[in-house]
Order: sequence, then structure tokens, then C-alpha cells
Amino acid sequence: MNSHQTDRHKGNILIVDDTVDSLRLLSTALAEQGYEVRSTVNGAMALTAAHAAPPDLILLDIKMPDMSGYEVCLSLKASELTRDIPVIFISALDEVFDKVKAFAVGGADYITKPFQFAEVLARVENQLTIRQLTCELEQRVEERTAELKKALQDLQHAQVQLVQVEKMATLGQLVAAVAHEVNNPVGFINGNLNCVKDYTLDLINLLNLYQQKFPHPGSEIEQHIEEIDLEYLVHDLPKILSSMKQGIDRLLQLSSSLRTFSRMDTPSKVACNINEGIESTLLILKHQLKANQQRPAIEVIEKYGDLPSVECYPGQLNQVFMNIIANAIDSFDELNEGRSFEEIERHPHQITIRSEVNSNQDTVVIHISDNGSGISAEVQERIFDNFFTTKPLGKGTGLGLSITRQIVEEKHGGKLTCISTPGQGTEFVVEIPVRANG
Repeated sequence: MNSHQTDRHKGNILIVDDTVDSLRLLSTALAEQGYEVRSTVNGAMALTAAHAAPPDLILLDIKMPDMSGYEVCLSLKASELTRDIPVIFISALDEVFDKVKAFAVGGADYITKPFQFAEVLARVENQLTIRQLTCELEQRVEERTAELKKALQDLQHAQVQLVQVEKMATLGQLVAAVAHEVNNPVGFINGNLNCVKDYTLDLINLLNLYQQKFPHPGSEIEQHIEEIDLEYLVHDLPKILSSMKQGIDRLLQLSSSLRTFSRMDTPSKVACNINEGIESTLLILKHQLKANQQRPAIEVIEKYGDLPSVECYPGQLNQVFMNIIANAIDSFDELNEGRSFEEIERHPHQITIRSEVNSNQDTVVIHISDNGSGISAEVQERIFDNFFTTKPLGKGTGLGLSITRQIVEEKHGGKLTCISTPGQGTEFVVEIPVRANG
């Protein structure tokens, strides 16, 4: 029953009949049975009354002066507000054709005049019972549908969590293994290179001392000195060693960044430098940012603020930065389809990364923006949904940004927003509390 039914009344019934005696008889008898009864004498008034306060049931005469019962019923069934109200036709017309037409326009039952009130009461109770059972069934279906939808969402959420954990574990192990393998030989070379530099300087100093003590070593030695260009060798060898040392230092930095990126999540949050995490992520993605045969290099503009240490899961936040930056790179590659190298070079691709502390000093904010093609409003509405992707089949799982939002909002109590205008690029804003909430 709808909201108009009260504990006092068994149901709300609207009677439509232009015969006053019939109208009075039905109204009185049904009211005595505990029904709340309203009545009208024509079709227009009936439609107004039904829309103003939809009844639980309508008793409708067929032959009326302004609108026939058939027309009234068609209007009721055409309205979303009244289409589910059962209609029982009451008429002196008892031809089969009349009854068939009554059911064709949406009637639920048909009573022929003159009628026995017991029959009317039985049919009324029957239709109200059917409607009540239907409403209860619909409610149960809605509840069950909601339960199934929630179960599906929970399942998808669990799948995303599983993918995230497995992805981070695999990536972290791989990167950590590479960093370890690189670090050992590089450390060995670095230590020996320092010794080689010292030994070389000692030998050069000894050679200079020989030249001072024995300025005329003989023609054979002088000829060899000229062949090897000793003056240039003595001048250039320290430079070569210094250049090698710079290369080794760069490899050590690379190894350190790899270890920073691969830090596995601890059971609790740890303080870390967000800017260093972004730098290590850029290092991992460096090969994708470099120029290739299809396009020039993607320029990364870094504007890092002076950030405090943030209590977080470093490995997970690094994945956030990687997902967003990798998506920007992919969007550039999609935009480049059909464009020449020269055309792209005239409008170079840029990714700008800016970090800052908010005015209250309680969160850090990372802005990652690109000057790509932007994202439509329709896609923005679904961009963080599980398994949603605009990439071709096999190119994406639709989990990257979904995982990103979970990490930022659920794991860190932060906020992730996307700001984009088609043709003007896209910006993702990541806001993370400085202090862990739990």
C-alpha cells in the first residue's frame, strides 16, 4: 500500500461514476468496511484527484459524458505516477467486446451492473491484496538487487586490492633485485676507481720527478714519449678518471633511487620525502619520456616545494605517481597518432609536477598536469571506476586510476581530483595528510 493508507483504513479507493446513486451506494458501503473513499463524477476530475494523491485502487465507470472510462484508464497508464494503480471497471455494458477493451486499455478487473456488493467487496480486496503483494515483491527484488550490487562492488574492490598488492610486490621485488645487482658491482668499481685515481696521480707525480732529475733520458725514451704523446696523456688521464667517477656516481644514484621506489609497504606508515619518491618514479619512467622515432622527448617541468616528511606508505604513493604520469605519457602517444615528428615538435609535450604544503600546513599537495588532449566530461564521471578504460582491448586493465584513488583516499585519508577540459590538458591533484590518522 502507498503512503495514503493508514492503520485505520484498509486502503485508499477512488470511485469515478457520473451516476450519483451508484456513487453514493459504493462510497457508503466501502467506507463502512474500513476503506478511505474519495469520489468524483467525471474523468477530468478523476485524473486530477489521482495525480494529486494517488489512491491504492480506482473503481471506474465506462460511460461518462466528458471522457469515457477507457480514455481515463489510458491516461492513468500513460503517467508514471499513476500507471501502477489497479483499475476495476464497473459498467452496465456486458458485451464481450466491452470487457476485452477494458482489459486492453489496462484494466485489472471488470464488474457488470447491476452488481452485488459482496462481489464488489471481494474483487476490491483481491486487487488490493495483489497490489500489496506486488509492492512487497518489488521491494524484496530491489533489496536483493541492492545486495547483489553491493556484493559485486565488494568483489571488484577485493579484486582491485589483490591486483594492487600483487603488482606492487612483483614490481618491488623486481626493482629491488635490479638495484641490488647494480649496486654490488658499481660499489666495487667505485671503490677501486678511487684507488686507481690515487695510483695514477702518484705515477704522474713520479714521472714528473723523473723528468726533472733526468731531462735527457735518451733518444729511445724520447721517441716513445713522442709516440704516445705523453704531455696529452698526463693532462687527459685525470679527466678520464674524473668522468668515470661521475658515471659511477650516477649509477649509485640510480641504484639508490631504485631502492627508494621499491620500498615495500610496512605494517604502519613511515615518514618519507615525497619529492624523492616522485624523483625515483621519474627515473623508472625515464625510458618512456625519452625521444623515439615517433616523437621528441616529453619535457618534465619539476617545481618542488619545501615539503615536510609525510607519514605514509611510500611504495603505494610511488605507484600513484607512476600511474598518473604513465597515463599522461599514454595520452600523448594516442594524441600523436597520424601526426608527424615535426608537427609534434612544434607543439612539444610537457608534464608539469608541482608540490606544495597547503595553507594550514596539515597536508601536502602534488599537482601533476599535462598539455595533452584533455578528458571529456562523460569520461571524467567514470575515470576512477573499477575496470573502466578508454584504451583499446589489451592496452589497459582499467585498474590504474581505481587503484590510485584507493591508495590516496582509503589508505591515506587524502583526496584525489581530476581537472580537465578537452583540448586543454589534464591535471590530477593528490592531497595527502602530513600526519597519519591511523
